[in-house]
Amino acid sequence: MKFGDKIRLKRNEMGLSQPALAEEIGITLRTLTNYERGHSYPKTREIYYKLADFFDVDKNYFLTEDEEFITMAAERYGSSGATEAAEILEQASALFAGGKLSDEAQLAFLHQMQEIYFLAKKDAKERFTPKKFRKS
Repeated sequence: MKFGDKIRLKRNEMGLSQPALAEEIGITLRTLTNYERGHSYPKTREIYYKLADFFDVDKNYFLTEDEEFITMAAERYGSSGATEAAEILEQASALFAGGKLSDEAQLAFLHQMQEIYFLAKKDAKERFTPKKFRKS
């Protein structure tokens, strides 16, 4: 089940409206709507944890492998990182559409792609950031 589906399910189980939940969590209605529709994900883990606390579920309930990767990319590289991560996941899903790889092989592939992404971003930052702007 995807992130947005989990929010909608828990919200409906509690009989909450979208505006009420948005207010409780401290986000806008538009943001919550985008989460539930699968159009966006939280940029920080704080939102995942607020949702988990509010719904009294494990803090990792709302995180899947995909959301974790997108959130990490967003935390490190902002909205462009989140967009890049989502695009990588979308393209990887297209590769798996034929069903030739086992679930374990797909998961291993995705983990390697995530690692490669973060290494490439780090390398690019080191290579293309002028010395005077590098942190020591």
